[in-house]
Parts: sequence; structure tokens; C-alpha cells
Amino acid sequence: MSQDKSGVEADRQLLAEAQSRGPAATTMAYFKLSGPGWLQSALTLGGGSLAGSLYLGVLGGMSLLWIQPLAMILGIIMLSSIGYVTLSTGKRPFQAINEHVNPVLGWGWALATLAANIVWCMPQFSLANGVLQQNLLPEILGQQFLFDPFWDKVVISGVILILSIAIAWSYSSKGLGLKLFELMLKLVVGMIVLCFMGVVFALRDTLDWGQIFWGFIPDPRRIFEPSADFRPFIEAISPEHQQFWTTQILDSQRDKLITAAATAVGINMTFLFPYSLLKRGWTSEFRGLVTFDLATGMFIPFLLATSCVVVASASQFHAKPVAGLVEMAQNEAGEPIAPSEKEWRNYRRNMMPRLKEELGAEGFASLGKDQEALNARIDQLPKEERMLGAMLVERDAGALATTIEPLVGKRVANLAFGVGVLGMAISTIIMLMTISGFVICEILNVKSEGWPFRISCLAAAVGVLGPFFWSKAAFALAVPTSVFGLILLPVAYLTFFLLMNQKKLLGEHLPRGRYRVIWNVLMASSAGIAAYASISMVWIKSGYVGLIAIGLFLGSAVVVQIMRRSQTDSAGDPG
Repeated sequence: MSQDKSGVEADRQLLAEAQSRGPAATTMAYFKLSGPGWLQSALTLGGGSLAGSLYLGVLGGMSLLWIQPLAMILGIIMLSSIGYVTLSTGKRPFQAINEHVNPVLGWGWALATLAANIVWCMPQFSLANGVLQQNLLPEILGQQFLFDPFWDKVVISGVILILSIAIAWSYSSKGLGLKLFELMLKLVVGMIVLCFMGVVFALRDTLDWGQIFWGFIPDPRRIFEPSADFRPFIEAISPEHQQFWTTQILDSQRDKLITAAATAVGINMTFLFPYSLLKRGWTSEFRGLVTFDLATGMFIPFLLATSCVVVASASQFHAKPVAGLVEMAQNEAGEPIAPSEKEWRNYRRNMMPRLKEELGAEGFASLGKDQEALNARIDQLPKEERMLGAMLVERDAGALATTIEPLVGKRVANLAFGVGVLGMAISTIIMLMTISGFVICEILNVKSEGWPFRISCLAAAVGVLGPFFWSKAAFALAVPTSVFGLILLPVAYLTFFLLMNQKKLLGEHLPRGRYRVIWNVLMASSAGIAAYASISMVWIKSGYVGLIAIGLFLGSAVVVQIMRRSQTDSAGDPG
């Protein structure tokens, strides 16, 4: 499944010659040869990362800037471990896991990755439709439709699907096709980063750079306390309702923290990385390059793009109610500001628990689904509480683009956000198709090239149906799919931890002494945090049912392991 041997030998020779000339030449060679790390960026910088970054800014302001980089570092530890195993052994990870660890974990990893690809592809198509209609081509695809709402979606989704398939299929090529594929995605990632850096540049005179700096310092109190900027508003509420709003903010804040962690490194990224290394034909000589590639191609672009979105969102939305929800508001031209229907729905959803507390279960039930009656009773709640409900409304990229219009103009604002978000959506679709190709080829035990790979890529193309089934939640779809991925992620982390300690597999490459202790501590920390976050989200979303499902999965892995051990012992017993 690797590129031509001549290409691998050329890469190996280039690296060896650079290393003989010193660190500067080695660094330049690393830049020239880098690629798999950039593919990870193209995948992770998608709708989930964008939604997570926006919501972190809304809820935590600058104080939550540290969450996504920390989650990415933990993910890179695990990716580095699987990269180390892959380059040291040259074996395909799916086969290595089934043979040397546990087939339940191997198949669980592959099937969970395939499921995540299909689910995550749906919001990317929805996101692309939304940004084209709201930001880039609103005159053609917005209110004044080119055809009608349905056929506009068909045209947009069809064009994106064809483009994505063409690019994903080029990855099955060798030599020049592979290099062009990686170069194209590097350019897309660079464009995404530059777009969001441009947004922060436009806001530069309104930002507190000291506050931004301190936001990157990890502060675990944010898990247990609302942002300090909400405190004056909570204290303005009558004492008997302060705990209610504190809990509301904390619940939302924790949910978004977990979402942001999930979108930093997803389970499908853990499948992509080792197979992209094998596609390159890299071996143990390239282990140093892998670490460099993850740092420069994955971590730095992710850090810049997501941090810029958090900074922009925090500066424009944190502890600020959506204009027009509670009080009449006007823009600079004196025109009234009307919240979108999605903002109204989100606001009402925020206020419903408080209204239920006010009226009691029977009184609340008596209102039924009468929206006018519900709105009327919400309007009777204290203004200070309604202001908090309006502050917690989730914003999207369109809302953020609107806030910077006075600084750079409407066209530039929509172009900066539109191009960046569209690049996120399309690059993620391409990578999800590519990973699906790897997964299905592995399941079928065929080489990941040619028509078997191309046909397998189409599994993720099911996501093209997203805009038609979930059009009312085009942007918000990124959040539940990210949570789904987080639930599955510990399966992969546990597997990598076991692989890294498999002496029979690694042989002479098994880490030893202090080096092994450090690796195990880092991997155990990453896997433990992922497991804690996963179990917490499973409990929140599905209660005992979800925990039982996890228990059954792990129990089946234990049963299979006992059976394998028993068979091994029997085979080795001369009697």
C-alpha cells in the first residue's frame, strides 16, 4: 500500500544526507517530506472544531483557550505511539491489533471509525450548504434562490460530492498523484488558518492581549465554576434563582468542554495516521520526522485556527445577550435588529427549564406546545434572567461574521468566514472518504489502492444526505456527532496503549527503561482522561443503557482474551 520504492528510497536518501549536514538541514528536509500530519489537520479542522471553538468563546470567554491545545497534545501522544509501532514493525495496525492484542478491540476500532466517518460527514455537507447560502453567495443561494430550496441543496451538495470524490480518489494513485493530494490539502489548511487569523487581525484593536495570554494557562476551576464575567449578572438575580442559573451555565460549559476535546482528535484520526504513514512507505528511520510532522502539520495549524475562532467569539459574544431577544436593538444605520429563528429557538430552549420551575410540572404541561403562550410566560420572568438566557444562546459563523462587518465591511467579513468555513467542510469530507477507503479495504483484507479503495471511499458519501434530513440543524449537527466520537475514542487509546507494550510485536524496538516509563505515563494519562470524558458523556446522554453497552463491549473483549489464552496454553501443553 506504499508509494513506489524509488520514491521511498529517494526520501530515505534525502533524510540521511540532511541528517549528516546537521539540524538545520534536517529541519528543511522534514518540512519537504512532511505530509501525514497535514492530513490530520485537514480532518480535524472541520465543523466540530469550528462549533466547539465558537461555543467555548460564548461560554468561557478567553479563559477556555487552553482546552483545545491540551486535548490536541493528549491526542498527539497517542498518535505518536501508534506511529512508533507502525514504523517500527511495518505492519498494518488492524491486523497487528487482531493478532497481538484482541480482535474485539481491533474490529471495534475499525467499525467505530467507519460509523464515525458516515455520521461526521453529514454535518460537513450541511455546513457547506449553510455557509454558501449565508456568507459566500447569499444573493444567489440565499433568500433569492437559484432554483428552489430543495434543488439548491441538490446542486450544492452534488458539486461538493463530485469534487470531494475526485480528490479522494487521487489518493489511491502513486507518486505524483499522492504528492498533489497532500499539497492540495496543505494549501487548504493554510487558507483556513489565514482566514481566521485575518478575523482576529480585524479585531486587534478591541482585544485584551494579556487576557488572551492567560487564557492559554490551564485552569481546572473552569470545570466547576462559571466564567467570572457571568458573576455580576448572576448576582443581580434574586438569591433563590442564582443556583439555577449557575447550574445551567456549568452544564452547558462542561458539555462544550467535552465537545471541544472530542473534536481535537477523533477516533477516525487514529485510523488515518498509521495508514497514511504506510502509504508513504516510511520505516523506522522516519520516526523523528513523524513527531515533527505532527507538531508542524497538525498541532500548529489547529492551535492557530481554533484559538482565533475562540478569541473572536469571546470578544463578540461572551456575556453578551443576542441583540433583539430581550430588548429592542438597532444597528449603526438605525435599523432594528431581528434575531434569527434559530436564535429564538435556542433562547426558548434555554428558558424552558426556568419556566417549568416557575410554573411547576402541571402548570407547565397546561401550556402544551402553544408557542405564543410559552413566549408570553417567558416574557413575564425577571429581565435579568432573560438576559442570561439570551447570553447563553449558541452562535454560528454567520453571526460572528455579522459582528465584524462594521470593522471590515460586510463583503470582506462574509468572505473571510465563508472561505475558511467552506475549506473546513470540504477538506473534512475528503479525508472522511479517504479513511473509509482504508477501513473497508482493511476489513476486506485487500490493498488500499485502485478501484477497491475508490469504491470503499464512497461509504462516507452517504453524508451528502445530511442537508436534506437535518437542514434545520445545519450548524448544530457538529456537536452531537463530536460527542458520538468521544464515546468511541477510548477504544482506540486503550488499544494503542496495549500495542506499545507488546514485546512479541515490537521486539527490539520495545521501549525500555526510563523511556518506557515516560511513554506509559503519558499514554495512561491520555487514555485515562479520554475514558473519563467518554463515561461522563455516555452517562449524561444515555444513562445506564450506555454504561451497560460499554460494559458488554469490554466484557466481550475479556472473554475473547481468556479464550485465546486458553487455546495458547493448550497448544503449548505437550500432554
